[in-house]
Amino acid sequence: MTHSAHSASSDPDGLDPAGPAGMPRWVPVAILIFWGGFIATLVLRWTFSKLAGFLLLLLVSLFLSLAIEPGVNRLAHRGWRRGRATLLMLFIVLLGTGLFVTAISTLVGRQIADLLQNSDKYVTRIVNFVNDAVGTKLDPREVNEQIQDPDGGFQKFIASQRDDALRLSFTALGGLLQVFSALLFTFYLVADGPKLRRAICSRLRPSRQRSVLLAWELAITKTGGYLYSRALLAGLSSFFHWVAFTLIGVPAPVALALWVGIISQFIPVIGTYIAGVLPVVVTLVNPGTSPVRALVAFVFILVYQQVENYVFAPRITARTMELHAAVAFGAALAGAATLGPIGAVLALPAAAMVQAVASESGRRHEVIDNPLVTVEVPVARRRPRRRPPLDGSPLPPPLPPPPTPSAGGAPPDGDG
Repeated sequence: MTHSAHSASSDPDGLDPAGPAGMPRWVPVAILIFWGGFIATLVLRWTFSKLAGFLLLLLVSLFLSLAIEPGVNRLAHRGWRRGRATLLMLFIVLLGTGLFVTAISTLVGRQIADLLQNSDKYVTRIVNFVNDAVGTKLDPREVNEQIQDPDGGFQKFIASQRDDALRLSFTALGGLLQVFSALLFTFYLVADGPKLRRAICSRLRPSRQRSVLLAWELAITKTGGYLYSRALLAGLSSFFHWVAFTLIGVPAPVALALWVGIISQFIPVIGTYIAGVLPVVVTLVNPGTSPVRALVAFVFILVYQQVENYVFAPRITARTMELHAAVAFGAALAGAATLGPIGAVLALPAAAMVQAVASESGRRHEVIDNPLVTVEVPVARRRPRRRPPLDGSPLPPPLPPPPTPSAGGAPPDGDG
């Protein structure tokens, strides 16, 4: 009786909190939850590792669809069917990408062929430059003989790389398959965009639907506008550099102009310097050109960058959106660290989309008057020309400048 009374008092619901061996009942449940979560984590990790390429392909398709949907919407408003409009925009993207890849591949192939045909001249140049700069006494003829020796290390290295040609071909075919897969997903995301958004909104409340559609519209408008402005600036840069490189006499002016235009626009901050190095180096190492032409090309690249920053870019990005240089550079670094080179490219439209959504969300408040938040606006210092009166009388003295208000906004006389 005493034992039963004690049990009833310790367990009013009639449930024994401990098992036969005195183990609390929550311990097996906790062990089960722990191992279940651990196994689920391993399964998710394995699944993500297997689907990482597919998820990256979907991410590329998503941003490409956001980029071309403004153009598709404009064509649809003019009576085009969304499928045909989407095909036209994708064809334009493929045409531009193919032109860039073909031009760069032609440039690389031409330089490799020229290097193989004139290898003796290039080796002699390099050896003479090293002798003059470092003070060594290397013989260019002996260096050329060592390079051409079939049993030498250089020729053995070239022979070892021949087996990688087939592997490179399969890699290129795999890359083409991924490109066409991304284009297929992009086509369906844009052509069936209204159906997709309708299916998503049918699961949400009306207030939530407005928020989702507003964020979606901002992402399409701002991201597409940002990429269009970059593409337009890249086209202008390529055109002017093509004209300048042709007049200067830079080898392969079309390919190098496309390189400068695209790299300088889609790689933030340091893209201009990366893009400008290649034309200068190609001009320097080309036997038919002089260092003066390389210097002129370098000066033109710097001058055009200033003209673009102060003339072209403000007018083109006035109606779209301009990313701050620090934001663009940080986003590119984060994207490259996360997803590699593709992540560095996708980070720019992603940052543009996040900035667009963040700029339209939240409340705005009036900023207090404080020197830490004062933004200086440049004022033109040009004074209007004062003409003398027609009767020949002298000019009146200029008016004194207006009194400067104090930091609190009150006039200095204190009568406000």
